[in-house]
Amino acid sequence: MTTWLVVFALVVALVVANALWLVATANRLDRLHVRMDAGWAALDAALARRAVVARTVAASVLRGEDAEVLRAAADLAELAPRPERESAENELTRRLAEVDRRTLPAGLADELTDAEERVVIARRVYNDAVRDTLALRRRRRVRYFRLAGTARRPEYFEIAEPDPATPPKT
Repeated sequence: MTTWLVVFALVVALVVANALWLVATANRLDRLHVRMDAGWAALDAALARRAVVARTVAASVLRGEDAEVLRAAADLAELAPRPERESAENELTRRLAEVDRRTLPAGLADELTDAEERVVIARRVYNDAVRDTLALRRRRRVRYFRLAGTARRPEYFEIAEPDPATPPKT
């Protein structure tokens, strides 16, 4: 009788320990998804700010077709749906790299540099959150017990990082 009681107590302890681990893992996964969503919001805001600065550069410094092309690239990057956002942002990065920073007023050049640096930082923060979330979602028990629920699978946001220190192409 006591052997059965000990076995039963061990089984109950294992079930409780496993249930506690699952709850803790589900909470951690939820926090990672929240972190990832906050990272995307910050990245989206940084990209929107860069688009606004690009339109300001196009309106105040550039003339003719160059201004229109930069303005169109900024509009496309800001309005693109998420699946096409990477290519639109890469196009805006390429167009901004063609702008001669020496012709910009000092304040506007600093604003553009700051906006580009914020994009780089926000993208890295977001991609770090995606990496951590994916690492936890790949675990066998997380997949078996479907702890991610209905949350969509996170995806990295890969764009070319601007290099404001490089002189413009002439």
